[in-house]
Amino acid sequence: MGASAVGAAVTAEPLSPPSPAVTGSVGVLGGTFDPIHYGHLAIAESVRETLGLERVLFIPAGAPPHKPGRPVTAGEDRAAMVALAIRDNPAFDLSRIELERGGLSYTVDTLAILSTTARAAGERPDFTFILSAEAFSEILTWHEPRRLLDLARLAVVPRGEARLPPRAWLAEHFPGQEDRVALLDGPRFRLSGTEIRALVAAGRSVRYLVPPIVAEYIAEHHLYPAVERRTS
Repeated sequence: MGASAVGAAVTAEPLSPPSPAVTGSVGVLGGTFDPIHYGHLAIAESVRETLGLERVLFIPAGAPPHKPGRPVTAGEDRAAMVALAIRDNPAFDLSRIELERGGLSYTVDTLAILSTTARAAGERPDFTFILSAEAFSEILTWHEPRRLLDLARLAVVPRGEARLPPRAWLAEHFPGQEDRVALLDGPRFRLSGTEIRALVAAGRSVRYLVPPIVAEYIAEHHLYPAVERRTS
């Protein structure tokens, strides 16, 4: 490493410290998690620290409405991999709500159930739904997007080449709700389940892409054989 590179690293603007955890604040990270990988984990932890979330719920999708007809690994396997991946972080929890409910997994329905359950337990729900800029670019096609913002704040993180929307776009499409969307500059991982499944199918290593215990689970349960061709 050259001297200029070292100097740039030393003089870079320091990051702000983690925000204090807000009691009752819960991040919600949904996905197929087929499989869960380090990108998911890093994003969840970054959003948790940045927004001061008390915990983050990982929710494997039951039947993703945006992937009709596409093969998805059994929910029990996907949930098991999530449980293994998050077990050493006390701020992370697994929710099986979408796997147990059955039917299409609409985010707005999941958040409504979480909110109702929390209120029934005497809690005041404060949810933040975490999604990528790529997913947010299609938010207007989601089921009841405005109701989604009534139920939870949104934390939008970068992914790939997708750009974060300007505030003017938020004001146009979500008038009065634009302040419920936080545009964050989180970890910029380019990992995808598609890439990882392809590597496994080809007999390649997924070390450093998924936690070792998840790699072991994939191998032991013979997930992602070469005969399958999937997309995500």
